[in-house]
Amino acid sequence: MNSVIIRPALLRCFMRTQRIISEHRTHKPRCSDRSSYATEDNKSPKIYTKTGDKGFSSTFTGERRPKEDHIFEALGNTDELSSAIGLAREFCLDKGHIFTDQLDKIQCILQDVGSNIATPQSSARESHRKRTKFSPQTITDLETWIDHFTEELPPLTNFILPSGGKSSAALHLARTICRRAERSVAPIVRSGEADPDVAKFLNRLSDYLFTAARYAAMKETREEKIYRRPE
Repeated sequence: MNSVIIRPALLRCFMRTQRIISEHRTHKPRCSDRSSYATEDNKSPKIYTKTGDKGFSSTFTGERRPKEDHIFEALGNTDELSSAIGLAREFCLDKGHIFTDQLDKIQCILQDVGSNIATPQSSARESHRKRTKFSPQTITDLETWIDHFTEELPPLTNFILPSGGKSSAALHLARTICRRAERSVAPIVRSGEADPDVAKFLNRLSDYLFTAARYAAMKETREEKIYRRPE
């Protein structure tokens, strides 16, 4: 499952950082960007742009919207999801799990998810759509991985609580954040502003993270906590 869209979820910062770096390399900074340089002798670009200080950010199509806009809410949730998966991946690496390459790919695909969300179809040009098109193959790949895990796992007969060791618990945490990301993306997709496959991917990703959490617990021979009604 290859990631073809390289723009990150927070496209505004990425695009402006790339612009600053490009101008620095050609030694032709614009006057309006001089504040991006620390000193004349130190040309390293600063990470902050100050363009969002008044509570507005830009979509990939150039629209200025309030930071609380549903698009930026979805972008933030997707970014948080990628961070949670990154943390879970570190625990999985420590335990030698062989599926960490899948987590790597998923994080890259979440960047593509962000690119699509940040490109409202109502204001997108054809060039925008081509660059942020989301591949449905990513959903098929998730289903293949889920099926592979399921073949080795014991049947699910009870409600499972987040547990089973650090790797498993971290994957469960990522799963819950994934559900939140999915909820925030759903209205954007329903309004026709994002690709329906983005919502499908997040829906399937939560299933993948649940199954991967159980798989990690099994491989580490850690017990999963089963729900029992308190007496």
